[in-house]
Amino acid sequence: MNIRALPKVLLHDHLDGGLRPATVIDLAHEYGYTKLPTTDVDDLAAWFNSGAKRNDLVLYLETFAHTVGVMQHRDAIERVAYECAQDLAADGVVYAEVRMAPELCTEAGLNHDEAVEAMLDGFRRGAAGTDLTIYLICSAMRTAARSREIAELAVRWRDAGVVGFDIAGAEEGFPPTRHLDAFEYVRRENFHTTIHAGEAFGLPSIWEAVQFCGAERLGHGVRIVDDITGPPGEEALGRLAAFIRDRRIALELCPTSNVGTGVCKTIAEHPIGMLRRLRFRVTVNTDNRLMSATSMTLELEQLAEAFGWGLDDFEWLTINAMKSAFAPFPERLRIINGIVKPRYAMARAEHLS
Repeated sequence: MNIRALPKVLLHDHLDGGLRPATVIDLAHEYGYTKLPTTDVDDLAAWFNSGAKRNDLVLYLETFAHTVGVMQHRDAIERVAYECAQDLAADGVVYAEVRMAPELCTEAGLNHDEAVEAMLDGFRRGAAGTDLTIYLICSAMRTAARSREIAELAVRWRDAGVVGFDIAGAEEGFPPTRHLDAFEYVRRENFHTTIHAGEAFGLPSIWEAVQFCGAERLGHGVRIVDDITGPPGEEALGRLAAFIRDRRIALELCPTSNVGTGVCKTIAEHPIGMLRRLRFRVTVNTDNRLMSATSMTLELEQLAEAFGWGLDDFEWLTINAMKSAFAPFPERLRIINGIVKPRYAMARAEHLS
C-alpha cells in the first residue's frame, strides 16, 4: 500500500511548527537572527525533535521561539507559507487548514493584517498547480489578551482564505472561558471555531470549550478518554464523551505529537485505536511537522503498523476530516466525491491487482 499516494486531509497543523530546518537557517542569516542553537541543518532538525520529546507541553512549546524568531518579516512569512503548501502537496494532502497566531509575527513592525496577507499569499503560490486546497486558521495565544482582536481579524479575512478561529499555547491555567468574549463574537458572526482542549489538561478544558465557547472541533481532545470507563469492548461513555460523540464534534488527534508531550508512551498505546472503534469523529493530524519530525504519510504508516489499519480505515478517517472541515459545504462535497473517494477506489483496484 502506497500511503504517500493516498489523498489526505489535514485539520490541525501549525505554520510555525512546520518550517524546513534549512529555511530556519536561511532566514536567520538573512534577517540577523542569532539565537539558533546550531546552523547545521541535520543538527538543527535533531535539536527541534529532541526538544519536542520532553513529555511536557510547556517545554515542547519553548522550541517555537526560534521558528517564530525568523517569521517577523513579510517575505519570510510568505516563504514559510509557500513551502508549507508545497510540502503538504508533495505528501498527498489535498485539503489543509493550517493555523498560526499572527500576534507572534509583529516584533519587527508588521501588523496582524500584513502577517495574515503574507501567509495567504504564500499558501496561494505554494498550492498553485497542485491538488491542494489550503486555508488559514487564525489562532490567538491563550496566555495573552488579544483574542477578541484576533477573532475580529479572522472574520475580516473570512472571504480571502481564513476559515476559522482558535486559541493555542499553554493549556493548564488558561481555560477557554478566559476568551469567552472572542468566541461569542465569532459565533455571532456565523464563523467557525476550533479550540485546543484536552491535550495537556483534562475534561474541564474540553467541557468549557464545547459548552461555553461553542467549539465545533477539539484541537487534540485526546483527554476525552478520561470520561470513558470499562474494559475493551464494554466501554461506558460519561455524559461529556457521549455528547461529543453524539454531536459528531471532531477530535483533531495528533498521535506523534501526543507521544512527545507525554499523553502516551507509544503510538500503539494512543487512545486513537479505542476512539476509532467507538466511532468518535476521529481525524489524524501532524500538529508540528518540524518538532515531531512527522508528516501525514508517517502518521498513517505508524497507525497501520500499530493497529493494522488499511485502506478502509484511512478512507474513513479522511472523509471524517473532510466532513468536519471549515470549507463551505459544496467544496467539502467536491473534494470527497471528486478526489477522495475516486482515488481510494483506484488504490483498492491497484491493491487487488
